[in-house]
Amino acid sequence: MNILVTGGAGFIGSHTVVSLVEAGFNPVIVDDFSNSEPSVLSGLKKIVGREVSCHVLDCNNYPAMRQILRDEKIAGVIHFAAFKAVGESMQEPLAYYRNNLGSLLTLVDAMLAEGISNLIFSSSCTVYGEPDTSPVTEQTPIKPAASVYGNTKQVGEEILRDVSAVKPLKSLSLRYFNPIGAHPSALIGELPRGVPSNLVPFVTQTAAGLRESLTIFGNDYPTPDGTCIRDFIHIMDLAEAHVAALQYALNKSESSFYDTFNLGTGQGNTVLELVKTFEKVSGKPLPYSIGPRREGDVVAVWADVKNRANYSAGKPGVRSRKRLRMPGAGSSVYRLYLRHDEPHRKSRSPGQRGVRPLHYRRRGERGGLCTGCCFAWPESRTYREDRFCC
Repeated sequence: MNILVTGGAGFIGSHTVVSLVEAGFNPVIVDDFSNSEPSVLSGLKKIVGREVSCHVLDCNNYPAMRQILRDEKIAGVIHFAAFKAVGESMQEPLAYYRNNLGSLLTLVDAMLAEGISNLIFSSSCTVYGEPDTSPVTEQTPIKPAASVYGNTKQVGEEILRDVSAVKPLKSLSLRYFNPIGAHPSALIGELPRGVPSNLVPFVTQTAAGLRESLTIFGNDYPTPDGTCIRDFIHIMDLAEAHVAALQYALNKSESSFYDTFNLGTGQGNTVLELVKTFEKVSGKPLPYSIGPRREGDVVAVWADVKNRANYSAGKPGVRSRKRLRMPGAGSSVYRLYLRHDEPHRKSRSPGQRGVRPLHYRRRGERGGLCTGCCFAWPESRTYREDRFCC
């Protein structure tokens, strides 16, 4: 079954492509590479063992989108393609509205014209605005978005809800929180162009010496340490949840419906907790400074994920183990999962989860940064045997 993945060369899209192949689907990518790298395609080929079809195209091109949907015999679409930087959206609102909403309208119009009804929409927890309390459920009131980016996701959801009410469209909006980590092969990961807008790649680039210092935006929020609280979910858990949502839509007998699901861990941690945990795990200080608050940031938001059981998306972190460990409510240690499947098993073949990648330490080597899962091996330790990170 052929599934179109718009933005399929991006961070979340590329990992979802892998999960689609593992689930028996044939993904077809559409990406204009405005915020991704073509090298991702070679990484995908090595992971899945074959070429993944890719069309270099702007999703706002209606005739071309219709042609691809028809020629590739697409049965469903997962729509990631969008601009996504909160800070940038406040500076370039027209670009965000034109791209994020225009591409969605073009895609839905083309799908309906070609008789394709199954659509998974990449939404965001930003639709909740500044919630009164956390965790947030799918029934939490939607407040005015704190950023232009968040507003494009709010309006996108409204478009799908309204269209699904009167047209043969089965659509799901997945409201996910803060994806982190990488595929265990380290052949794909979060590869932002320019200065990262997300926290974890900025942390790891600073630790690796690519950035002089990390800036934490504000420490005067009403939280335990004054920094914002977020819900960090591993990218492979998020990718597999998209596949589960697609299967849920495909199995629905109704000709049209609309629903929303939160995708997070159900646990919030502060920005400073993540930084301090990275320092503790790596064994060395991370240079950082406190800057002013960033326009568009909410104080605290994390997910209530009980509704996820309705479509069997699984529990984030079930197969993930170790590394960044963070304090969490209700437990002495909360693990910020960075996906480590059978971390010390050596009999693996390329393409399998847990394949031995570049990020491991041989006997006699000292510590260093894992390029695949963002784990920093302690520099103070010399390893007496081969040890795998992920």
